[in-house]
Amino acid sequence: MAGHSKWANIQHRKGRQDAARSKLFSKLAKEITVAAKMGDPDPEKNPRLRLSVKEAKSNSVPKDVIERAIKKATGGDAENYDEIRYEGYGPGGVAVMVEAMTDNRNRTASNVRSTFTKNGGNLGETGSVSFMFDRKGEIIYPASVADVDTMMEAAIEAGAEDVESSDEGHVIYTADTDLNEVSTALEAALGESESTKLIWRPQTSTELDLETAQKLFKLIDALEDDDDVQHVTANFEVSDEVMAAL
Repeated sequence: MAGHSKWANIQHRKGRQDAARSKLFSKLAKEITVAAKMGDPDPEKNPRLRLSVKEAKSNSVPKDVIERAIKKATGGDAENYDEIRYEGYGPGGVAVMVEAMTDNRNRTASNVRSTFTKNGGNLGETGSVSFMFDRKGEIIYPASVADVDTMMEAAIEAGAEDVESSDEGHVIYTADTDLNEVSTALEAALGESESTKLIWRPQTSTELDLETAQKLFKLIDALEDDDDVQHVTANFEVSDEVMAAL
């Protein structure tokens, strides 16, 4: 069951990306601008920017969009964004983490609170659910890249903490501070990953029936529709039968 939560999330997100590609591009570009503004505009000298650019490329963001986002940070006309994390509970008591970048804290807090309330959730205080997650690096490769043993060996050699392999692919977990280093080593050994990013990894998961899963996905969709929201993470899992019915 351990993999279902992860792949349900990934499949769900892929569907959302197809439906709202321009919104996704905008969020990835915002992350690039913020990363470039906080450090060096050269991705090779700025690990956060390098990972942001890598994730944008893996989502097929055009090169000119990436370059514009970096130039915006160095041009002096970029907005100042605050990075804020919201925590709360969704339908079925599922813990939900919302990461936002905003130029107006009051607007974003009001919108996020309203979205939770309208979709059967409750916004909590800072720290109310984050203790149920660990900050980790996540690197995803397709199953075709290597067999289970080869991937495990490459991941250990690169300094990763854990690997989960299934028919859908390989997911490598690292300490949050090691993501850049591990991803670079794996890239040299196995080529480009499908995705490389920092995540909140749930320590435990709540299994959902179809009705509760539908309600939770409605909440996640509504949160992701907010232009200020960058990432939404929830500690749920669903069976293959429920996933097929969604």
